[in-house]
Amino acid sequence: MKNVVTLTLNPAIDKSTVAPQIVPDHKIRCSTPKFEAGGGGINVARALKRLGIDSKAVFTAGGPPGEILQQLLTNEGVAIQPVRTEAWTRENFIVVDASNNQQYRFGMPGRVLLEEEQEQLLATLAALSPVPDVLVASGSLPPGMEPEFMGRIAHWARSVGAKLIVDTSDKALQSAVNEGVFLLKPNLGELSRLVGTEALDTESAADAARSIINAGKCEIVVVSLGANGAYLVTKDEEEHIAAPCVKKRSTVGAGDSMVAGMVFALCQGRPVREAVRLGVACGSAATMNSGTELFHQDDAEKLFQWLLRRMPQTVMMS
Repeated sequence: MKNVVTLTLNPAIDKSTVAPQIVPDHKIRCSTPKFEAGGGGINVARALKRLGIDSKAVFTAGGPPGEILQQLLTNEGVAIQPVRTEAWTRENFIVVDASNNQQYRFGMPGRVLLEEEQEQLLATLAALSPVPDVLVASGSLPPGMEPEFMGRIAHWARSVGAKLIVDTSDKALQSAVNEGVFLLKPNLGELSRLVGTEALDTESAADAARSIINAGKCEIVVVSLGANGAYLVTKDEEEHIAAPCVKKRSTVGAGDSMVAGMVFALCQGRPVREAVRLGVACGSAATMNSGTELFHQDDAEKLFQWLLRRMPQTVMMS
């Protein structure tokens, strides 16, 4: 099995609860809160565990919340490699209004990492043994971190032969692409900014993705289309994978679940078309659960088999 490492630069503890009704200026009695480890790469590691792959999660951790974050991951059986920081790990808050099933997500910004802490992150990656076959860098950058830091990660991954999968945004995404990556998972807005286009639709997205691939900056682009599934583009393939219809309760962690599904399938040696289908299945299955809960493996497997049965034998190239 491939050696997979995930990297989370701005992790969080996700605290979720349910309120009977959210009303301004009233004391709102909430249900017992649920605490879960959060942040892009951390969620990917948690999701991979559900699929049967043991990965190692590298992340920053500071203060009492950082200790809780580590304990939450250990309780789930995720191998951890924390990098200690002076700043406390941030906390997010998610509340569902039971009167209308609407979800409110309050994301805290995190705190600035010291320069020596940023260098320690790179040193931690460099000290990994064995060197990862796959490195998943997912999530936002903490305030004050230069976007070029993601480029340094991409440069290191390329230098040691690790396949880098990136799921971030804006200048950090651009910085990684400039160095070259294995797989990108942008949404339409992120892809349009990446190629310097005002706006993209599903038709023009394929051309934009192909321009990145033809420039030698990436091998696989999977454009996330939310409820519409995903668009796969490689040098030789191009295909829209429609998402199955499910009862949506929450979108928290859906994108990270999608990444985990693709990583799992690729590590098994499955064709990329099947890998993206498993990614879409895991992402869709995650939306079936409330709060910050990720997908259930049985749900993801059922959706994956449904997508496989409808997979065309050939793909159209533009």
